[in-house]
Amino acid sequence: MAKITNKIKQLLSMSVLSERDWYLLSMGLLCILLLIWSGFLSFNNLHFSMGNIAVIHRSVLVWAIDLLVISIPVVILSIVNYNNGQQRKLQNENRLLKEQLDKNVELAEQIGRGELDEIELVDGHLSEVLYNLGTNLKNTKHKEEAYNWISKGKEKISDILRTHNKVHMLADDVIRGIIDYSGGIQGSLYLLKGKELVNIATYAYNRKRFEKQVVPIGKGLLGSVAYEKQMVYRTEIPDDYFYITSGLLGDRKPKSLLIVPLLQEEELQGVFEIGYLHESLPKHVLKFAEELSSVIGRTFYNLKINEQTEVLLKESQEMTVTLKENEKQLQLNAAEMLEAQEELEKSNKLLEGHIQEVEHAQQRLEALLTNASEFISIYNEKQELVFESPSVKHILGYGPEDKVSGMDPELMTPRGYKTINNLFQYLLETPGGEQSAQYTYLKKSGEKLFLETTGKNLLHDPAIRGIIFNTQDITERKRAEKEERMKSRMQSLSENSPDMIIRINTGGKLVYVNPKVADFIGLPASELVKNRVNELDIDERFRDYMLDSLKQIRAEEKQVISEVEVQAGEQTLIMEIKAIPEFNEDRDLESVLFVAHDMTEFKKIEQEIKEKNKKISDSINYAQRIQTAILPDTKVLQQFFPRSFIFYRPKDVVSGDFPWMFKKDNFFYIAAVDCTGHGVPGALLSFIGYFLMNNIVNASDSVTASELLDSLHLDVRRTLRQDQEGSNGRDGMDLALVKIDLESDELQFAGAHNPLYYLSDGELSIYKGSRKGIGGKPLAKKVEKDFENNIIQYKKGDQFFIFSDGLPDQVGGPKGRKYQSKRIREALEAEPNQTMAHFERHFSNDFYDWMGEYKQVDDVLLIGIEL
Repeated sequence: MAKITNKIKQLLSMSVLSERDWYLLSMGLLCILLLIWSGFLSFNNLHFSMGNIAVIHRSVLVWAIDLLVISIPVVILSIVNYNNGQQRKLQNENRLLKEQLDKNVELAEQIGRGELDEIELVDGHLSEVLYNLGTNLKNTKHKEEAYNWISKGKEKISDILRTHNKVHMLADDVIRGIIDYSGGIQGSLYLLKGKELVNIATYAYNRKRFEKQVVPIGKGLLGSVAYEKQMVYRTEIPDDYFYITSGLLGDRKPKSLLIVPLLQEEELQGVFEIGYLHESLPKHVLKFAEELSSVIGRTFYNLKINEQTEVLLKESQEMTVTLKENEKQLQLNAAEMLEAQEELEKSNKLLEGHIQEVEHAQQRLEALLTNASEFISIYNEKQELVFESPSVKHILGYGPEDKVSGMDPELMTPRGYKTINNLFQYLLETPGGEQSAQYTYLKKSGEKLFLETTGKNLLHDPAIRGIIFNTQDITERKRAEKEERMKSRMQSLSENSPDMIIRINTGGKLVYVNPKVADFIGLPASELVKNRVNELDIDERFRDYMLDSLKQIRAEEKQVISEVEVQAGEQTLIMEIKAIPEFNEDRDLESVLFVAHDMTEFKKIEQEIKEKNKKISDSINYAQRIQTAILPDTKVLQQFFPRSFIFYRPKDVVSGDFPWMFKKDNFFYIAAVDCTGHGVPGALLSFIGYFLMNNIVNASDSVTASELLDSLHLDVRRTLRQDQEGSNGRDGMDLALVKIDLESDELQFAGAHNPLYYLSDGELSIYKGSRKGIGGKPLAKKVEKDFENNIIQYKKGDQFFIFSDGLPDQVGGPKGRKYQSKRIREALEAEPNQTMAHFERHFSNDFYDWMGEYKQVDDVLLIGIEL
């Protein structure tokens, strides 16, 4: 019985009854059972004992009644336990709900108090909604704070702009205000003057070094920003850029740099740059600087206009004062003129008689001067024309309506102008002196005249009071002298010429033969002169050529040039013979001059050169076939990337630029390589680069894009022996390389100077290459940095482009400028979601349209791939 009680107690261990309650319950059950057993014992006439109790339990009824008695309290207790368990469960759930509600209330109170940075996500949909609400409020708060920060900064800078009306004073306060507000530590401001940027304000610089610094447009970072008119934000500062010096910081290089153009309606006004010690700048600082561009640019533009207006206003005021003073003087002069006019009226009557006599004398003098064979000019001491005789009209051909007078430099040669000036200076310094000079002058008809001028200083003569020049035309005399000199010179040249010279009249008779003819024909000159061509005993080929040329020149009156073989002794000579027509003054054919030059040796050399050129061309063409065979083209690339293209245009037969592709396992390596030079030297270097890159990838299970470039850099140096002491080799290559992992959808990029242009969802991203090339002589005492590896997680439909510098450096367009990378970017961003076929057509057509009549300056390579 005790065992049954223990089992019941064990089954109901989770009951609400205490140990004492269990004990009393067990005793109660035992008493009930003893009463029931006593009843059964009495019914069977048995006395009460444990043995008789065992006897009555032989009946199933007794056992059933025992179980019924025991089960009643067990069932009751089970029901009570179940109800108590459900109640505890509900209490726990209520407690958990209350705790969650308390946390949600606390989260809502934090959001209400504005403690958005301390909120944490708790379980439950309501808390998630409150958390998202808090996050949105925090983002909105940050945006509002950024907007307020920008607005406050613009208001502060605007206050500075309104307080000054002088450019230099404004520039100092503006750059200081921007630096103080944005957290910069150093900066400078440049204004545009002509085609240069001039520094007018600096902050925290060594002023002696940077004061009045001038930067040409397009040179360096500042010049590039001015040329592109786009803000530049750099976190990679060049080693040779400026340093910050202070007692606390020492010499430190800025960690980020912001260069902003100052614009007024897209017109450049200047540039300001600010250095920061922060690794990176928040977006609101960049937005603040970008919005300041037009605000400050417009203010500086207005100040410059105001300064110019002030100068003009001051000049106008000074001119007004001067005019008022002149007006008073004019009024006084007018009164004096009235008195003088009355006197003049009296004098005029007396002079009328004298004037008539003078007029007659002037008419006689003018007739003489107009028809004279020379003209007279008088100049004062300032070299101003005072008088010029009318005969100048028919001598020089200019009239008064032509507005030509005196020593006009536009109608004289520089030498002639210098000659006449020297003559004038000599006469000016020599009172009473006289000297002559000859110079050239241009007639109205365009004909050149030779003039001879004799000058005399008569400044002391009260009748002349000037320097008088007597000029005559000596053109015909000069021409006759020149013809005589030319005849003598031509005779001398002909006699000493190494060429054979023969002059034949229109009748076919030889009128002149130079001594060199005897060396070619074998007959002395005396036996040839005055003979007809068809009577000469000379090589028939030479004789027939002279007769045919004479006949042709008679008909066409044009020069004839041919090569003719002439037998001279035992050897055959190749002669280049020119038949030149000679005309008389009436343009009638007078004679024909034959000039024969021995071309035999030249022809031999020319033939040798042709043969060598053919061998060289054959070798280059063979090299081109080899290069074409090993390099991938668009068809090979499209086997793996159907939507791709290679735009490849070598400058010469073979190229220094080459596309490279290598597949290993699930990796693709693709590169656009630009070797030093082009043509044969560039092609030789391209073979070295091609096989070295293959070997590097083959030798490694998996090499990253940057590791491949690092290995290639060292291998090129070893191959070209650039790492040996005393080497001056600087050959190498620039390239853009991508590694594509098809399993993880990962793209790696590394570049040696050249960039990667990456298009995703119509947005263009530019990944710049490292600032060093492959190969080249190592720099002493300078540790080289490894190439940078860029990792991009791509998705289907993304596009990328790599290229050499041949495309952006191509000269063309209406102004003969470079194609530039900007034009490539604009083409990629012009229309979103364009196909590779579209880009292939665009760049092919646009390149040739841009180049036009200009020559191709370098090899061109552009690779485009859609992933």
